[in-house]
Amino acid sequence: MKTKKQTVPKWFKGLIYEQSEEVINPFSGQCYTLNGLELSMYDFIIGSQYVFEVAPKTATPKQVNDFHKALTWFRKNNSEAYMVLLD
Repeated sequence: MKTKKQTVPKWFKGLIYEQSEEVINPFSGQCYTLNGLELSMYDFIIGSQYVFEVAPKTATPKQVNDFHKALTWFRKNNSEAYMVLLD
């Protein structure tokens, strides 16, 4: 089975981690190991959610748009991890 090579989206300006890491869903307790790029996107998503919850008035339309792009990227690039960690 051939796996699709993941690429960094042009809009993403965050840090790209080099190492993989296991992430635990705090609600279900399920774990999933993400590669560096997936972990970078996951952290961006979780960080964005935090800002939207704590300081919703500071969120710009671009930040909200990038958040949705990150969710879409994650869903397309690792749907299994998306279901375990973000769904």
